[in-house]
Amino acid sequence: MAGRVAGKVALVTGAASGLGKATAERLAEEGAAVVIGDIRVEAAQEAAAAISAHGQRAQALKLDVTSEADWIAAVAAAEQTFGKLDVLVNNAGTADGTWVHKLTLERWRQIHAINLDGVFLGIKYGAEAMKRAGGGSIVNISSVAGIVGIAEAASAYCSSKGGVTQLTKATALEFALLKTNIRVNSVHPGYMDTPMLQGVIAAYREPEEARARLTASEPLGHLGEPRDIANAVLYLASDESKFVTGAQMVVDGGFAAR
Repeated sequence: MAGRVAGKVALVTGAASGLGKATAERLAEEGAAVVIGDIRVEAAQEAAAAISAHGQRAQALKLDVTSEADWIAAVAAAEQTFGKLDVLVNNAGTADGTWVHKLTLERWRQIHAINLDGVFLGIKYGAEAMKRAGGGSIVNISSVAGIVGIAEAASAYCSSKGGVTQLTKATALEFALLKTNIRVNSVHPGYMDTPMLQGVIAAYREPEEARARLTASEPLGHLGEPRDIANAVLYLASDESKFVTGAQMVVDGGFAAR
């Protein structure tokens, strides 16, 4: 099926690499105009140029998801350039990699600012644009760590992603009660082969052993790929999921099923 999001305009955060980049590419392939939001401006521009080179529509912009001003500007830019906003993918995130007894309050707050405050701001300002467009779909990238605990120096990450999971449910119900035609869902990746996971693995004393252990923890026996998440987001962004809101789409190789 081609053109599954044809005519839609999507804003994807943290889209210069990893899950966000794969998601932006997949949405563009299926007909959406895509806004690549990322704090890394040059990388965002490269990602947008690659999409444009295939004859698809893309724009890059600087977006620090912890900045309210950046969010206001990003949503306005999407509307100004493409006329509306139909899809928002809150993907930008960070991992901690520090045991809780060694975690500083400053780092704790930073992780929550990016992983949770950024999602709140995206929902807040993205929804206003979607109301003007007559509705839309918000997809929050949580994690399997937003469903089950991870005993791998990930307490702040689990806490922030658990917050995303519950924020998704609450806002889905709010928008449903308000009759806004805005749906909110979350996607929960397992261990995905992305630059963020590679950075976490590199911090271990024995990186190769750590990678093997994480891979072995996946019941399917291998790490996920960014496109696995992109395909899940595509479904939730499309009208195929018009009766889906407040849901958790788990894409984790069976990790949380144990």
